[in-house]
Amino acid sequence: SCILLQPNVYPGNCWAFKGHQGQVVIRLPARVYLTAITVQHITKDASPSGTINSAPKDIAVFGVDADRDEETLLGMFSYNVEKDPMQTFPLKVCPRQGGRCQGAK
Repeated sequence: SCILLQPNVYPGNCWAFKGHQGQVVIRLPARVYLTAITVQHITKDASPSGTINSAPKDIAVFGVDADRDEETLLGMFSYNVEKDPMQTFPLKVCPRQGGRCQGAK
């Protein structure tokens, strides 16, 4: 295993996937209710290589209910390297006690 979230956010000190696809699971010690995720990548100007080919493109976010061993798709997004390097995407918001989810598609 490796440490994904680190305080050192300088260019070149990131956690990268091998190949073109990857998956991350973050287990939290308590139940949380998220409304959005933020993805940040360096700009071409800040990149040591002058390119940002490693920037994420298509992102799918799932919530996992460990009690019921159940996954729910909370949203699918595309990170756009031509826009702001820090992009926030709204997630589907599911009621705490069941019901229909609202928000992102």
